[in-house]
Amino acid sequence: MWSDIESKKDFLNYSEASEIVVNVLSNPTMLPISIGVFGSWGTGKSTILNLIEQKLQSENEKDYILIKFDAWLYQGFDDARAALIEVVTLEIAKLVEDNKTLLDKTKTITKRVNKLRLLAMAAEGASWMAGVPTFGAAYKAVEALGDGIKGKADSEDGEAISKIIKDGQSSLKELLNEEMTSAPKEIAALKTEFADLLVGFNKKIVIFVDNLDRCLPKQTIQTLESLRLFLFMPNTAFVIAADEDMVRHAVKEHFNGIDEKHITDYLDKLIQFPVKVPKISTREVRAYLFLLYASIHETYGKQQVKIETLRTGLEKNLRLSWKEDPISVEKALLLLDSDGPSTFNLLNDFTVADRIAPLLATSKSVEGNPRIVKRMLNVISMRNMIASARQMPVDLKLIAKMALFERCCKSTAISILYNEINATADGKPELFRQLEAVKNDLEAFEEKLPKDWKEHKVFLFDWVNLEPSISDRDLRPLVYLSKETVPLRIVSRGLSEIADSAYRLLIRTSKVSSPSAIKAIGTIPQGEEKDVMRLILEELRQHSNWSEIPSGFAGAFLLAQELEETRAQFKALISEVMPKLKPWFKSLIKDEVWFNS
Repeated sequence: MWSDIESKKDFLNYSEASEIVVNVLSNPTMLPISIGVFGSWGTGKSTILNLIEQKLQSENEKDYILIKFDAWLYQGFDDARAALIEVVTLEIAKLVEDNKTLLDKTKTITKRVNKLRLLAMAAEGASWMAGVPTFGAAYKAVEALGDGIKGKADSEDGEAISKIIKDGQSSLKELLNEEMTSAPKEIAALKTEFADLLVGFNKKIVIFVDNLDRCLPKQTIQTLESLRLFLFMPNTAFVIAADEDMVRHAVKEHFNGIDEKHITDYLDKLIQFPVKVPKISTREVRAYLFLLYASIHETYGKQQVKIETLRTGLEKNLRLSWKEDPISVEKALLLLDSDGPSTFNLLNDFTVADRIAPLLATSKSVEGNPRIVKRMLNVISMRNMIASARQMPVDLKLIAKMALFERCCKSTAISILYNEINATADGKPELFRQLEAVKNDLEAFEEKLPKDWKEHKVFLFDWVNLEPSISDRDLRPLVYLSKETVPLRIVSRGLSEIADSAYRLLIRTSKVSSPSAIKAIGTIPQGEEKDVMRLILEELRQHSNWSEIPSGFAGAFLLAQELEETRAQFKALISEVMPKLKPWFKSLIKDEVWFNS
């Protein structure tokens, strides 16, 4: 089985992309700079960051300070701007312990950051006096400001905040008056002190920002805004890994639906050098599969020298793809060992990889996504282990073929597949015999497809032609194996590309009045509405504290508000997590006829 964390080894020929970034960072005339490594979920952004870090460490370790900042880690706990500056300062402080002058400078900067935290709270606190509703406590009141999400406050919260303001109104006013003049001075002083520290340290600082696209819009914008402080300082660089579409959504959400041109202008000012994660072709997917299988082999998986020989050989072949044919299964095995081709189980694995790679690369549900590919292999491996343990008459190739269907087709198409198999006495549906009889004629093939399969006709045409044939096989054990590993299929979401995009946007929506969320709901294909709601609710069930609105709730609420077929799921969750409705929720749904009826 393969872990779902980012790799520190280049299994996908990403070295070229990482080398481009390293060359930019190595050029003093390019600094300061911000570099965006853009790619969708699971495409390998974090892996590219790891490769860049490794190259910088191996080539010029003494010239760089490399700092990692996980934006998602600080969500809900701290102001992202202050957190980033503080992380950078503390990392530098560790390296200057023997230099009192520089160490004192880091301490001064830390104090400055904490003062700005307080000033930010004071500035937002002005809204308390204007009667802005709050929820939870005084600290949470600060968080509520600017959200515009209705119904978060209850009467107790209001009374508590009123008392705070009444008791300390004069001192608060004094602090606010000071803030009006001191905040710009504090920021200017911070920039000067930080620039002075960097000059004194005489090293390039590279800050890797990861998981930005997992954050809610507010956290995303705060992190991006913090870049502006560093973009005018010497010897600094940011390398930011993110899904560009999710960042664009965060900008649009934060700035109340600004148009695409202004979103682009905003990002262009903050991300000066964008790098796209390379699109993965069939050859890359195939090489990736070879390496994954070899890395967990009982013999070769422990021999890192041989794995590295295989990796470099595959990488060389990929780089010369413009003039060389793809490396054969036998040659790939020979790269590992002279006995490689005779290693039956690995030969079998490589053969499966060779066959499924084209479909994994071209299917709209996968598109070579490394994380999905890895999860696919985990499903196949799990089913193979269950089949072996229970002495079921199915081989690895057949298991892989069935798993491909499930990954690349909609849930309605999968249901038809299971029904066709279960309706037979021998597990050999007539439908598959008919399809294999016309497997060389796409037009005739399409005519014989069930209605709900026709949208997948291109994939299914290639799938039916994929060895082994299935018309003469008892497929009932495969249905059983599928049911045994349902949790694994849920993890990979199993949505169409459009529905998955809507899900990712809704889970990050923070406002129940979001126009972009409502628009996304309108794009969800018929039949997948409940699947999207189910996945959002699975995330929501992980929250233990429902005294305030949890992340992702706004998306679920809007989905139920807009689509009647999802309301039963939403109501079931509310009755489960909130037997006694919270004041903020009561306020939210008081005028919602669909919920109260």
